[in-house]
Amino acid sequence: MAQRPQTLAGAALGLAAFGAYCGYDVSAKFLGAGYHPLQIVAAAGAMCMPLLLLYVLIDPQPGSLRPRHPGLMALRCLGTVANFVLGVWAFTLLPLAEAYVIFFCMPLVITLLAVPFLGERIDLLRGLAVLVGLAGVVIALDPARTALGWGHAAALGGALVGAMNYVIMRKTGAVERTAVLLVWPMLVLFLVTAATMPFVWVPMPIADLGVSAFMAVVLIAGILLIIAAYRRAPAIVVAPMQYSQIGWAALFGALFFDETIGLRMVLGMALIAAAGIVVVARTPPDPGPEPRAEPAPEPRAEPASGPGALPAPAAQPAA
Repeated sequence: MAQRPQTLAGAALGLAAFGAYCGYDVSAKFLGAGYHPLQIVAAAGAMCMPLLLLYVLIDPQPGSLRPRHPGLMALRCLGTVANFVLGVWAFTLLPLAEAYVIFFCMPLVITLLAVPFLGERIDLLRGLAVLVGLAGVVIALDPARTALGWGHAAALGGALVGAMNYVIMRKTGAVERTAVLLVWPMLVLFLVTAATMPFVWVPMPIADLGVSAFMAVVLIAGILLIIAAYRRAPAIVVAPMQYSQIGWAALFGALFFDETIGLRMVLGMALIAAAGIVVVARTPPDPGPEPRAEPAPEPRAEPASGPGALPAPAAQPAA
């Protein structure tokens, strides 16, 4: 019986984490009316730096910040930059629910990428789930009536890069410190976007800087919450909490952006969510050769606009 409260706590922490990620996405959309996506990401990234420094200083896990797989870490850092910028761009152009529909495809893309890069096999049920999820995307977006544009392309690109980041996480998460997985991608993200500021920067009033600070807080909070969630509950409990963002998208879209969700969107999202849950439930455990010192954070241990919300590693000890 002691395991059940831990599982419920993990689910609650996962729910809170994805709510925090949604806060990042909504804030990015709010700022998108007046600022370039690169500036939005850079401003939030600058606010993240003191929080990351504090995390490194108080992190009880021993070890250095040197990656054990520098090549894969460099690739993940570049992927994180693309994931965040494309994600924020998508949220500035699309309704919240429409952007989430595309980002929710990440578990399906991960399943396909896991075959060549992780050596996994797709059983019949997972294969059918991928097809059902893709059908859900078609139903939700209704391309016959919806004019597809740059926002959809940005969301799709962000989802593809986010899926790549997750596969890298699966290959390295067993041996890298959580601080390494967290600090390097965020540091590179800030440095790259900051380098573009001479070309896109416009002055930000105090209120908008406050929104940027809020984005930093909810992003770091989401990452730490998702780590805590996977320490307490298995992936099949925590990962489906990602789909709570359907509700957040409906609520925040209606409150702040006068957006509505139609029946086709609800049906499509339901199919995508069901397919994603099946994929997570059927994902085989990681056979990692070395024991994990600590569970790795979820790769949309970044928000959908960033690192958006990905399903976490399927097998997490004590998670």
